[in-house]
This record gives sequence, C-alpha cells and structure tokens, in this order.
Amino acid sequence: MKVSFQIRLFIYLVAFFSVLFAMLGTYYYFDVGRQLYQEMSTRARIQAEEIALIPTLQESVEKKDIPAIHNFMQKLVVHSDASFIVIGDEHGIHLYHSVHADRVGKTLVGGDNEEVLQGKSITTLRKGGLGLSLRSKAPIFDQHGKVIGIVSVGYLKSYLDDVTSGKVINILLAAIILLLALFIFSWYFTRSIKRQMFSLEPRQISLLVRQQKAMMESIYEGVIAIDSHSQIEVINKAAKKLLGLKQPSREIRGKQISEVIQPVTFFDPEVMLARDTHDEICAFNDLSVLASRVRIELEGVLQGWVITFRDRKDIDSLSFQLSQVKRYVDNLRIMRHEQLNRMATLAGLLHMARYDDAKRYIKAQSEHAQEVLDFVSARFCSATLCGLLLGKYARAREKGVSLAFDPACSMTRMPTNVPESELISIIGNLLDNAIEATQRAEGEHQPVEVYIVINDRELVIEVADHGVGIAPELRDHIFTPGVTTKTHGDHGLGLHLIASYVALAKGTVEVSDNLPSGTVFSVFIPDVVVPGSDLSPT
Repeated sequence: MKVSFQIRLFIYLVAFFSVLFAMLGTYYYFDVGRQLYQEMSTRARIQAEEIALIPTLQESVEKKDIPAIHNFMQKLVVHSDASFIVIGDEHGIHLYHSVHADRVGKTLVGGDNEEVLQGKSITTLRKGGLGLSLRSKAPIFDQHGKVIGIVSVGYLKSYLDDVTSGKVINILLAAIILLLALFIFSWYFTRSIKRQMFSLEPRQISLLVRQQKAMMESIYEGVIAIDSHSQIEVINKAAKKLLGLKQPSREIRGKQISEVIQPVTFFDPEVMLARDTHDEICAFNDLSVLASRVRIELEGVLQGWVITFRDRKDIDSLSFQLSQVKRYVDNLRIMRHEQLNRMATLAGLLHMARYDDAKRYIKAQSEHAQEVLDFVSARFCSATLCGLLLGKYARAREKGVSLAFDPACSMTRMPTNVPESELISIIGNLLDNAIEATQRAEGEHQPVEVYIVINDRELVIEVADHGVGIAPELRDHIFTPGVTTKTHGDHGLGLHLIASYVALAKGTVEVSDNLPSGTVFSVFIPDVVVPGSDLSPT
C-alpha cells in the first residue's frame, strides 16, 4: 500500500526530530554529569581545605583528642551537603567519621594518602568504606608546617548520579512536551504543504512539470511567463529564437523582462494592470510581432502574466494572400454585377431600337472606366495599390457611393518605412470605413475624397467622407480594439490596425470633422529620402 506524501513527510519529520532529541539528550546527560563532577570536586576541595585551616581542629588533631574532634565536627557536618567527612592523623588512622563512628581507630581506605601527607591537596574518584565516591583530601598542618592529619570530604557516586538523573528527567519532560508540540506542528505543516501542492503527490507534480516543459517547447509561438514583479519565470525555445537569445533558459529566468526585451509600452506596469490584450502589434527587439498578454490570478491574487507572440511577417503573409484572394473575388463579383446591369441596359435599348442611345451609352461607359484606369495607373507606381484603388472604386459604385481622387495624388515611389502589405491595409481600411459611413448617411450620398501623395519628407494619406461622422464620446477610443461606430458586422479592428501600423512607422493619425457632416482621417508617415539615393525622384 502506497503511503501518501503527507503521511510520509509527517513520519520523516517526527523520526528526524526524535533521533535529534535522543542525541541531544544523551549528550546533555554526559555533559551534565561532567559539569556536576567538576562542580562537586571544587566544592569538596574547598570544604576540605577550609576545615583543615581551622585552629581548633588543628589543636585537637595534634593532641589526638577524639572527643573534642567529634564534638567540633558534628557542628560542621550539620551545615555541609557532603556524603561524608573524615578526619585522619599523619599515620592514616581514623580520628573521626561522620557516618560510621565505629571506624575511629581504623586505617583510612583508598590508598591515596601519600600525596596528602606530603602537603598536597588532591581530588580522586576512589572506592572507600561507603563505596565509590568523589572525594577531596587536604593536609592539616601544625604551627611549624608539619603535616599532622588529613581532612577528607566526599560525595558518593550514587548521590551524584541521583542529582544528574533529576536534572535529566526535568529536561526529558521538557523534551516530551516539545516533541508533542512537534507532532502537532508537523501534522499541520504537512497539511499546509499538501494544500499548496493541490493535493498532488510529488511524482504527479514531476509528471506535470515534464508535461508542461514538453508542451512549452512544442508550441510554435513564443511564450514568456513573468511574475508580478515582471521577472521572467518561464521562456520557451520559440521565444528565445524569435528574440535572438543564445543563453540557456536557466540564465534568463529571474531577469527583468526589460533586460531581455527592449522597453516597450506593452510591458509598462500600469498598462499590464489596466487590461489584458490580444494580438497587439508590437516591436520586440526590432522584431515586429503580434503579442497577447493574459494575467494569472490565484484565489483573487495576481501572480503574473503570460505573454505569447509570433512573428508578424508569417501572419501578414497569410493575411495578405487571403486578402488578395478576397479582393479578386469581390472585384470579379462587382464586375459581373456591373456587366449584367450594362448588358441589361443595352438589351433594353436595342429592343426598343434606340441604336443611337445604345452607342452613346457604350461610349460613355468605356470613357469613364478608361479615365479612372488611366488616372490611377499614371499616378501610382504600385500595381497592387492600383488594383486596390480600382477595386474599391468599383465596390463603392456598386453601393451607390463614388470615389473622387484629388488631382494632386501622386506616388512615384513606395515609402521606405511602411511595407506594401501594411500600406494596402491602411488605405483599404480607411476607404472601407469612409464608404460605409457615407452609405449610412441620409439623403444624397456625397463622394468620398481621396488624397495620397509622397514627397521627400513624408507620405500623406487623407480620406474625407460626408457620412454619419463619429460620436464625441467615441472620438478618444476609436483606435481601441473592439470599439466601432458601426451597428452590425464583425468590426472594431480596422482602425486599431491602422493606428498600429502607423505607430510602427513612427507616424501619426489625425481625426477631424468634415463640416457640415462626416469625418476626415489624415495619416502622416515620415519618409525622408537622402538626395542622390536610388529612391530620390528624378
């Protein structure tokens, strides 16, 4: 049967601290015994030396007056904690024994009197008449400095062991209380650890970590996870490849995101706290990307953010191809629709035998289409842009709106700061918005005016309509994703894309009213041309 992590951790903690307490208790027992022996040795030596210096005792020992010695020592023994006090003469014969009075006249036991009789104080652990004891002996001198006796003060080993055991028992009781407290602490501690691990076993967590690592590395998009202090926690291979990072992931973890990616507003704390974002166009280390940012919250507390991003060139390439196909389909549909209308008109005129009117109609249609085609192809150098403008012109006519190109329109070269795909997106979205705004206006529809020109300093794009205009409360938010003046359809991204592309090119977008009604969108993109370069106009 498998034991859960919580139980195993609890057992390990209890076993470890139990062994630790046992080792500390053993050490303390021997240390207390050692300190007690030192303390009692010092106490016995001091008592023996002080008793040996008492003049009354010295006189009685010199005279071998046993009754006097007995009477005097009985008074001292009452105030001493020693197990025994013995007085002997210079021949090692008992003159007094505090425990066994019948020992008087008998030889001192222990065989450690020689050094004392030579005038030295000693402390020994010897077996005497009462058993093994710690005793200190001091010589008794007469007035001439001659050794005339011995004072022996001792403590039985059994007494010392009892004192040591008493102290150890007190410590043991405290250790048991601490051990009980440890049991309670260990149980709640392991429960807390288990709860923080979401009740998962370590092997399950290890499996999840390996799965997460494999999943992170298999994601084609770049993924970076940062904590609430903007420090990198996780980064996958795709992110390092897109950002041009060569160092291992372990060296990147813990760094501030600003140390890895050049500071951009996308990572400003105020911006990140304000809202999450999806597919925002940014520049990460000079790489144009589509980035998304989602916050991570646990029990209502912010833990950090997950940033995913991918190279915008890949998305733009696919989007451009899809847009091309859609544009071709729309143009073919519009041309087919217009062609059917023209054929129906011609059929009606011919049916009524109005041949002159039919000829004039054919000539008018041909001249108008050729005029627009000649103007666009002569003023704009990009075939893709020409196709876009002709397609938008035909689509506008289908919706009952006309496009009026300013005679000053001129683009003899492509701008250096804006890729062709982004330029097509900017102009196409501006025209779509203007056409739809005009179509929604009441009464006769006024033309949408288009002005596109490039000079040595900048590219200017201006689209003016006489449509429904923009409500004042939306004016400051029209470039935010999802904000739109339209009442139906999947909208709210066109103006955001325009603002993003223009910002990447370090340009500006201005919005103003086109009195008496409508809106003027003006785009200014700096495009300085060095004289003598290949892009200089000739």
